[in-house]
Amino acid sequence: MIAGVGAAVFFIGLEWATHFFLGTLAGYYPPTPVGEGGNPITLPPLPWAVPFVVALGGLISGIIVFRLAPEAEGHGTDAAIAAFHHGARSIRGRIPIVKLVASSITIGSGGSGGREGPTAQIGAGFGSFLARVLDLDARDARIAVASGMAAGIGAIFRAPLGGAILGAEIPYREDVEADALVPSLVASVVAFSVFGVLIGFTPIFGEIHATFSDPFQLVYYALIGLLAGLVGRLYITSFYGATRLFQRWRIPREIKPAIAGFAVGCIGIAIPGALGTGYGWVQPALDRNALLALPLWMVLILPLAKIVATSLSIGSGGSGGIFGPGMVIGGLLGAGVWRLLEPFAPAIPLDPAPFVIVAMMALFGSVAHAPLAVMLMVAEMTGNLSMLAPAMIAVGIATVVVGDSSIYRSQLKSRAESPAHRFRFAMPLMSSLPARDAVRRPLLILRSDQTATQALAQLHHARVPGAPVVDAKGLVRGAIDATELTATNTTVGDLLSGKRPVVAGGDGLDDVLAALADAHVSWAPVVEDGQLIGIVSARDAIAAYRRALADNVRQVRGLSAGGALVEGHISEHSAVAGHELRNAGLPDGVVMVALERGDQLIVPNGHTQLQVGDRVTLFTTLGAEEQARRVIEGAVTVLVEQADADAI
Repeated sequence: MIAGVGAAVFFIGLEWATHFFLGTLAGYYPPTPVGEGGNPITLPPLPWAVPFVVALGGLISGIIVFRLAPEAEGHGTDAAIAAFHHGARSIRGRIPIVKLVASSITIGSGGSGGREGPTAQIGAGFGSFLARVLDLDARDARIAVASGMAAGIGAIFRAPLGGAILGAEIPYREDVEADALVPSLVASVVAFSVFGVLIGFTPIFGEIHATFSDPFQLVYYALIGLLAGLVGRLYITSFYGATRLFQRWRIPREIKPAIAGFAVGCIGIAIPGALGTGYGWVQPALDRNALLALPLWMVLILPLAKIVATSLSIGSGGSGGIFGPGMVIGGLLGAGVWRLLEPFAPAIPLDPAPFVIVAMMALFGSVAHAPLAVMLMVAEMTGNLSMLAPAMIAVGIATVVVGDSSIYRSQLKSRAESPAHRFRFAMPLMSSLPARDAVRRPLLILRSDQTATQALAQLHHARVPGAPVVDAKGLVRGAIDATELTATNTTVGDLLSGKRPVVAGGDGLDDVLAALADAHVSWAPVVEDGQLIGIVSARDAIAAYRRALADNVRQVRGLSAGGALVEGHISEHSAVAGHELRNAGLPDGVVMVALERGDQLIVPNGHTQLQVGDRVTLFTTLGAEEQARRVIEGAVTVLVEQADADAI
């Protein structure tokens, strides 16, 4: 709901900014697609004013971003992906607001950017806020961020299915975050519904009638895939080349978007399609007569001009997305291919729409490494599903050409490289051990209202490098090291950076290790319901892991070489329900190796309390199965027959 409202507010803000900056100040009203009014293509009546207006918007945006929230610069989707991997609870509350305002001004004044970045950060930022307020564990916090990102993008593009798939697909280049798929589906359709009620449900480009009925045309779509891959690589190289250039430029950061804006405005004098989102220039490319009315040189140069303009506008630190421009570049590339082939190529489609739709899918689907999501999004944006089959050819070829390069630098190759999963893959048992099992009492707890001088004295007296910080109500505010304190009367609470992780008691130890590694710290406070229950270090986590592993190996090694696995649920009639495992009365030769409670896997120990509904796995020696069943009669149903202890 928040993502849908946020997308609608951003849409309205962008319309207002465009009307004020380009309309009122420069007298130019850019074309819009059918789903947003369908304004026709016109040329700027005051072309000399365009560079100054774009520069003014860049300056205002730069001041807002770099004075209030520097992390809101550039394209927001990449920042949301980074938060998913490295700190789902860490997105500051001001980021979505700053991103919304700054992007409205950047794009509304003529800067080349997309709408998806701000809406992705609005949704992801609220997901991060909910994770903090509801004290979600690390896994659910990541899902909240991914779902928010999916909801924002699905709403602003009016493509709920594509947006939902994108939330699961875009964190990785070669993998999918399956856990986020169903929540993203729900969040995206709700956001789309809210946005539709406030703005409208019409697809951005209307209902485009394009069909695929001639297999010979697959040759053309393969060519489009090849060209889309090459232009996609150029887009990536140009964008990050411009980014590095502006980063090395030793001038105030606030001025860089203004200088880039002036350059973009100069391009816009000759090629107005380089300004703003560019969606209004894709619309005529979908129609035969409208496309043929445009000069051929304009059609061919537009994709390159859009690449340069986006690289300048966003690479300089301006605020906006690169998703939308990528699809515009692809669509205009398809239009150019159709214009060149139409006079002589056999079996060419009568209208350019099939080429435009497929090229949009191929170019950004490949550079974003989200082929399925982008194909569905473009299909929803054009109201056309008929071109998915040839698009598969084009997207596949484009993806091979693009290779491992990505327009999103925060993407990781797979879950095995993700901080959220790497320890789970390396040490599977780690994910089933909660942080509360590894905590120890801190030697010192600081109060947020203490002065830095007092805190330093206590740290030196206790001979510890840092300590958790709580407020007057005992709620954890964070943690701080002596290196972050100076001998002043400033309170400890004011010096908290928020960069040190705070983990929940239910977080798996794999998530704990990932959080410590990402923050480059050796320990973190552990909380439950906001209250401190202890601290955990990397050494504590590894020690708990080794203890759990040793206990299970020791028990299983004590059994003979042959055995049986017995699995089932503890019923309400079981004699062991409500008892700790050590008092459950399991006979010799029977080991409980796993316990599932809901979606949580628990490695049992002697103090584990057995509850009705728990799914338990027992390993027994041959001949002890019946005795085990008698002890827990009515509690366990045999689901797995014989097993080899060596396999265990």
